[in-house]
Amino acid sequence: MLQGFNSALRCIPVWLVYLIGTVPAFLYFWLGISNQLGPNPISDLEHLLGTLALQLLIAGLCITPLRQFANLNLIKFRRAIGLLAFFYVFLHLLVWLVLDVGQTSQIIKDLIKRPYITIGMLSFLGMVPLVITSNNISVRRLGSKWRVLHRITYFVCLLGGLHFVMLRKGFQLEPLIYLSLVVVLIILRVNWKRLRQGLSGNTA
Repeated sequence: MLQGFNSALRCIPVWLVYLIGTVPAFLYFWLGISNQLGPNPISDLEHLLGTLALQLLIAGLCITPLRQFANLNLIKFRRAIGLLAFFYVFLHLLVWLVLDVGQTSQIIKDLIKRPYITIGMLSFLGMVPLVITSNNISVRRLGSKWRVLHRITYFVCLLGGLHFVMLRKGFQLEPLIYLSLVVVLIILRVNWKRLRQGLSGNTA
């Protein structure tokens, strides 16, 4: 049954994932423009875009464990999910820069004085080389270095989860759940057998 499901997934064009994935962006901005986001529409818009970006990052981390433990093959869509995550992170940042802060001097002050903004910015900057090299030409040119470079994804996801936790001051369950999911998924992606062999070799 699962094999048939994987076969069905292979028939889904990647462009459809991009198309469906961009729909929430238009919806969120429409809700903001039409005053349907509540008393703080800019803050709500930032939250919606940032949360969806983190959800997409987590979805990207799920792909390898799903293939390993459930034999569910979604590798075909991993690049699209990653690029959509960057798209929403960029929109999240853009809303903060243009609609929320607006002044260059205040942006610099916030980056210095508010650690959660600094961490969020580091997460965004970490995504830039990943996006630039998310194409077949870069995969061929970089060879094995491409996989090494794209391990930055783990740090990007951790920083994104931490950004969310620090943004929501005090004990709040939602951001802690997201951060916990990121940690668990990264642990699941570790090749423990190879790690033990490496440690054994170093000890010897």
